[in-house]
Amino acid sequence: MPIVQFVPFSSSVHPSFWHELTKLKIDVLKLDSSRVPITASYTAGKTVLDRETGNEIGLGCHLTLGEDAFKVDASRPAKHATKISGTLINFNTIEEFKSSDKAALFNDLADKFWSSVSAAATSSSSTTSPPPQLNTFLLLTFADLKKYKYYYWFAFPAFMASPPWEIADPGWGLAEDAFGREGLEGVREQLGGLEGQDGGAEGSFLVRRGKEGYEVGRLGEWAEFFADVPEEDRVVAFLDPSSTLNPGWPLRNLLSHLSSLQPGKPLALNILSWRDTELPTGNKRWASRYGRISLPGATAELEGKRPTAVGWERNAAGKLGGRMADLAPMMDPTRLADQAVDLNLKLMRWRILPSLDLEKVSSTRCLLLGAGTLGCYVARTLMGWGVRNITLVDSGKVSFSNPVRQPLFDFEDCLDGGKPKAACAAEHLKKIFPGINARGIEMAIPMPGHPIPPSEVEKVKSTVKELEELYDTHDAVFLLMDSRESRWLPTVLGTAKNKYVMNAALGFDTYLVMRHGPRQGTAPPADAPEQPTHARLGCYYCNDIVAPSDSLTDRTLDQMCTVTRPGLAPIAASTAVELLVSMIQHPLGYTLIFAPPSSGKDDEEGHSVLGAVPHQLRGFLARFNSMTIIGAAYDRCTGCSDLVVKAYEKDGFSMIQRACDETGFLEELTGLKELYKESEAAMEAVDWDEDDAEGDF
Repeated sequence: MPIVQFVPFSSSVHPSFWHELTKLKIDVLKLDSSRVPITASYTAGKTVLDRETGNEIGLGCHLTLGEDAFKVDASRPAKHATKISGTLINFNTIEEFKSSDKAALFNDLADKFWSSVSAAATSSSSTTSPPPQLNTFLLLTFADLKKYKYYYWFAFPAFMASPPWEIADPGWGLAEDAFGREGLEGVREQLGGLEGQDGGAEGSFLVRRGKEGYEVGRLGEWAEFFADVPEEDRVVAFLDPSSTLNPGWPLRNLLSHLSSLQPGKPLALNILSWRDTELPTGNKRWASRYGRISLPGATAELEGKRPTAVGWERNAAGKLGGRMADLAPMMDPTRLADQAVDLNLKLMRWRILPSLDLEKVSSTRCLLLGAGTLGCYVARTLMGWGVRNITLVDSGKVSFSNPVRQPLFDFEDCLDGGKPKAACAAEHLKKIFPGINARGIEMAIPMPGHPIPPSEVEKVKSTVKELEELYDTHDAVFLLMDSRESRWLPTVLGTAKNKYVMNAALGFDTYLVMRHGPRQGTAPPADAPEQPTHARLGCYYCNDIVAPSDSLTDRTLDQMCTVTRPGLAPIAASTAVELLVSMIQHPLGYTLIFAPPSSGKDDEEGHSVLGAVPHQLRGFLARFNSMTIIGAAYDRCTGCSDLVVKAYEKDGFSMIQRACDETGFLEELTGLKELYKESEAAMEAVDWDEDDAEGDF
């Protein structure tokens, strides 16, 4: 028969415990290394559902220590948790911690622990004798209070049966198959009234099958509770901290206690591994497990003697050895903020999206072209996602109308002509979170339809070189400017360098958010997990047959200012960031720019772990809705066509200068001029009926 495998405990120590140990060391223990009683707790093992794979992911088999660990008599475990008493030995030097006779300390604890178990077995004549303490632990520590480093090693003594326990028929499986959903619901309801020690959950209890369903009782009431109950209707249950197929560590000592009641005799038990502290919802099955296990009998030389004990915790490398908790970063407010800002993201991963790759998001280097309303909101949302590298580019200064709409500026920034927007926004990002690597660059991007004066050619040439270098050192580029022509050069550069270009534009009560597609003729690596089959996605200019030109000269006041509903910019900015993050989580991994577009349907393929990855989103505040649109690239596009990109790569700045200076250059380059002539010729060739054109007006 298969041997029962047990999942060992792993320690989970809250930082507050180390703070309390520091106080105890300084104020009470000083140089005293005597044993100190402490308490810990554990609860039922839990799993979370991975929305991407549909698989359940276990959250470990933890014994948890918190700030109340030293309040042995006053501490109360949380709901559905069981308290365990243990022993702390805090050494005065790291050498004492390393050289201490750990085997002797462990065996001494195991001997005392076995004595209590044996004493409980010999006094079991009473039908209502209290259950013994079936679990304990040893914690060895050294506190380096100068560096706020804490070295520690846990031991969770558990006794080994010889020969080992075996899984008997019908095997080890889900309890729901044996008890039924209603039966488990009955067990759970009765457990609510069966409070354990100090108000916590019962660490172990009994279950019997009666005429009206299942009934529960305390482990110390064995004889009375199981009187006249057939063996097949007797069940021994325990709160199981394991989340895997195998039972957790506490079952070892429970079995040792039960076998000590009948030393040397074969034993068979029905075991309920209780894990349902929360009711399962929907189609999810109950997590508790059930099986029958047997012990053929103890060898003669072990009868009456303490069995072999095991239980030293392994470290992160999987080896027997201590661990180290470094609280020094938490003492620095900047480092403390660095950990705290990601709390929401980590909770998101733990509770909802276990496969969410936060490191990919935080390591993405983002270039924001535009530090106005859109730029400010994009930067704030990127920080919320844990992005640590943000560069802002803008040519403007903060004006008095900005602070109420642009959250990275305040009134003081408007004085004396206004601070440069990009540098000011970066400064405020660092005030919000000192751990951010933010910088602002004052730059005027050359634009088609805006001729470059001869005296400014060298300066603009230097600007283009600097912009190219920024593209090379960043992963994602956000186009957040307030004019159509200012997006042309950034679009060309993004296509040439295959960068992730996110475009956001505002109307009065509408917005556009889109991602640009890859360069024509490029494809993801052959070893990419998925190969896209969709057409190349278009850019901001692909829907136009008119080249970008001067839209800024001779504007009225309402045209010079971006007139929009105040809530539109944060919606569009957040949507742009969320689209980028969804791309980062896409299965294509390092080839995110090739992620296929999706319309948002739940059953559609190509989603990331966060859901749909559309090409374009057009929002309408007047109707409070949005549309997902897919647009193919245009081979004569003035922004992303191969004609434009190759001309840029061949001629460099001179091509950019011609686009700015010469009206009609981009139309001539892309063939749009010929398209216009063909259209005019087609219109002239139409035989118009003049009579139909006339009418009463």
